[in-house]
Amino acid sequence: MPPLNALKAFEAAARHASFARAADELGVTPAAVSHQIKALEAWLGAPLFVRRAQGLGLTGIGRSTLPALSAAFDALGRAVQDLRRTAPRAHMDIAALPAIAQLWLAPKLPAARLAFPRLLPSVHALEAPPDPRRELFDLAIFYVRAAPPGYRMVRVGEDTIFPACAPQLAGRLASPGDLASVPLLRDTSWSGDWPCWLAAASLGGVPTDDGPAFSLYSMAVQAALDGTGVLMAHGALIGPHLASGALVAPFPTVARTGLHLAILTTERPSAEAAHLAEWLVRHG
Repeated sequence: MPPLNALKAFEAAARHASFARAADELGVTPAAVSHQIKALEAWLGAPLFVRRAQGLGLTGIGRSTLPALSAAFDALGRAVQDLRRTAPRAHMDIAALPAIAQLWLAPKLPAARLAFPRLLPSVHALEAPPDPRRELFDLAIFYVRAAPPGYRMVRVGEDTIFPACAPQLAGRLASPGDLASVPLLRDTSWSGDWPCWLAAASLGGVPTDDGPAFSLYSMAVQAALDGTGVLMAHGALIGPHLASGALVAPFPTVARTGLHLAILTTERPSAEAAHLAEWLVRHG
């Protein structure tokens, strides 16, 4: 048998048609993926990929091999998930969108530890829900429209957005049209938020690309707290700041993005994961 890591590298690279995306999934470098695949091709004595300037392509051998390998790794993943589910574990691996991990989940963890004294959570910030057949997480918390393949979804709440700012800045905003005269904070990952809300408010002529831009939503929230500008707020993420009065919503219009803040579990979660998911929903 060739090395298992070489087979995993080939299967992931073939499925994604990318060494870089395979490396992200496997938690290694693209160079390591390339090395493993070259070793597998040397063992086989034939190429598995056609390397082109515009991307990867599979050879005939690679194309015919991929479905059986993918099915085998999917079956292995299900077996490992079953093994984790049946063995009592205090350690809990949680995948979450960075903004959710920082602003929604992290404040709840101290109370969760009191409710579950044996809980040992590890939170991993990811941009998209991991594949439950390949990546071993107990829970995933993301904004989604529907449950991704392999997951069960419990909705915490609908994603609503609206402008929010520090109280001292709100005094300059008598009407939504006044937004044109203040900096608008924007998150580069949620570039459609401001246009979505402006459409809901039937407001045009407000430039949304001139204000400060942030690659982390938590940084945009901090800038709003500092009075730098007006944030397009996601209700679930700034609830504590609204409750304390550190941020205020100067206008009543709320827009819906069509997404839901949701807790995702595998189709057969462990008892510990199911209990934690239920607790998080109740305290959402």
